[in-house]
Amino acid sequence: MNREYRGIDSTTDVISFALSENTDDTEFITPPDRISRLGEVIISYPQAISQARENKQTIKAELAWLVVHGLLHLLGYDHQDDKAEATMRKREDKILREIDL
Repeated sequence: MNREYRGIDSTTDVISFALSENTDDTEFITPPDRISRLGEVIISYPQAISQARENKQTIKAELAWLVVHGLLHLLGYDHQDDKAEATMRKREDKILREIDL
């Protein structure tokens, strides 16, 4: 997916697709309940397992971080430079503390 949608030929742990940033000819269908969605967050479970081991944490904690990270991307956060990354990491930490895994 990373190669197909982002042109990056390497493994990624999470990828987010914001519905509001749809720039191709694909039209998203509004669900019957008429509730607006931010988009989709797709997690590579094998990569999450690998990272959990690498980071010496539970898969539950790694998945929580990936969901939060992906959601923040849908909300417009990014980590393209040091300042933006610090802002995003601070927000991730705050949210994860509130989840209290």
